Amino acid sequence: MTWIAFTILAAFMQAWRNAFQAELGKSVAVLGVTLARFLWASPIAALYLVVLYQFQPAPLPTPSWELAKFVCGAAMMQIIATALMVKLFKLNNYAVGAGLAKSEAIAAAILGVCFFGTRLSALGWLGVLVGGVAVFLLSSKGKLQGLSITTVVLGILCGTSFAITSLWVREASLTLLLPHTHRAAWVLLSVLCLQTIVLSGYLIAVDLPTFQGLFRHWKLALAVSVSSCIGSTGWFSAMALQNVPYVKTLGQIEVFFMLAIGTWWLKQKPARKDGLGLILIAIAAILVLCA
Repeated sequence: MTWIAFTILAAFMQAWRNAFQAELGKSVAVLGVTLARFLWASPIAALYLVVLYQFQPAPLPTPSWELAKFVCGAAMMQIIATALMVKLFKLNNYAVGAGLAKSEAIAAAILGVCFFGTRLSALGWLGVLVGGVAVFLLSSKGKLQGLSITTVVLGILCGTSFAITSLWVREASLTLLLPHTHRAAWVLLSVLCLQTIVLSGYLIAVDLPTFQGLFRHWKLALAVSVSSCIGSTGWFSAMALQNVPYVKTLGQIEVFFMLAIGTWWLKQKPARKDGLGLILIAIAAILVLCA
């Protein structure tokens, strides 16, 4: 049951990472906030890997085309997903934006069934439908009749991008013949290094002021990186042990952390229907997990 502990840790840290990103997004452009997620995370991931090898010696991984393919795909897709989520924060409040991004669990279940051999029972599909209703509920502004198509589309694209990232991360970890913690740590470090190099190079060449803005707000950017790295360690470790749809549906407990942070730290008061939507997402997670 170790994957459950890793998932709870990941959900808690991801809720804080999203909150820090929402705050940083008030002063830094979308791609800058996206880079903050990776910029200082690589050294932390490398240190974690060193500590793992000190406590549990294991062979070094064997590079392969399959590993490289999944790592590159996951790294690029996560950049896209993070940028979409930051856009969501700018369109709506923190809790609603992050809640829409949690359509990731629904997308992971559907894609897992269609392309990765995952099987869902009738109860599982009921959970998927409940989650879909929740996503549309969260996307509406004001009354339910006033659904925002832009927010819905961004939320679905964001969740789907995160789902594909997670599925490819699991596939990458399965190519390594190592203990599950070491597999997750190597994949995490590889993904973070690639993301940092690609996005830093792009911003330095194309948008230097945005890159420099991260250093003007270094405390908040560092908080994003640290919380992101710890959260990703939890996600990657859990997905090395368990199928992605199960990990992501259990990870929906993040919605309660998001509501608490959004209300007490960011001083945002979600509408009653927003809270209902987030609770429905949690119910969907429970249904899929029980299935």
